[in-house]
Amino acid sequence: MASTQAEIKKGRKFDQVLEGARVVFMRDGFEGASVDDIARVAGVSKATLYAYFPDKRLLFSEVARIECNRQAEAALGHMDITAPVRETLCAAGERLVCFFLSEFGQQMYRACVAESHRFPELGRRFYASGPMMLKQRLGAVLEAYVARGDLVIEDMDLATSQFAELCKADMFVRCLCGIDCDHDQADIDRVVQGAADMFLARYGARN
Repeated sequence: MASTQAEIKKGRKFDQVLEGARVVFMRDGFEGASVDDIARVAGVSKATLYAYFPDKRLLFSEVARIECNRQAEAALGHMDITAPVRETLCAAGERLVCFFLSEFGQQMYRACVAESHRFPELGRRFYASGPMMLKQRLGAVLEAYVARGDLVIEDMDLATSQFAELCKADMFVRCLCGIDCDHDQADIDRVVQGAADMFLARYGARN
């Protein structure tokens, strides 16, 4: 497979190819995933696979985009913005932490960071479908609290980036380095509640 500049072509077995690729990428990672394995798991020929995705990086980035959309919808698509702001921050934070620590989240981050310096288009697609989309979804939630007077945020782009980074804390880096990926609910609560408290210390409205 050659260039990430190639365009995605859809067809009758498009979803079938994506699901097979998702299974293989989750199992073997980007580098370990072979086109032969993806075609076999998807139940299509290599010719069909190449017809849809002439580049493995393009296929990976499309799988990542769809999965990020799914995760973002699960995490932020149905937030109760009538709840107290800290409660909403903790709910969003817990879902973000769980995604950051998930096998797919880790695999996707490793692969995109490792390949983006050689293939900038992959990095751009990853950023657009991951961090940028996360900030947009989270920003839409936080805007409701700004309008209500619970938060005071002048730079929403910066604020959403800060909250996402607070939710990573040390657990994400440790897991990324293979040091410790076995976290219990108490570990997650510690990070999430700390992130919410720090965020509110900076952006919470003061009477």
